Amino acid sequence: MKLHIETETIKLDSLLKFAGLVGTGGEAKQVIASELVRVNGEICTMRGKKLRSGDKILFNGVTITIE
Repeated sequence: MKLHIETETIKLDSLLKFAGLVGTGGEAKQVIASELVRVNGEICTMRGKKLRSGDKILFNGVTITIE
């Protein structure tokens, strides 16, 4: 899935909500803390990680590429 953002960066927890992969910020926090999210191939536990165009996020079998 490709996701276009209007800003220069987006935080990881916000991206998961924006993409509809989680329902709430609390759920995003939980899946990130549980090491279920990969950013550019590596497990990421920082919910405030700033993502930019070109970054790839993998969660629950879904890959998101930020444009």
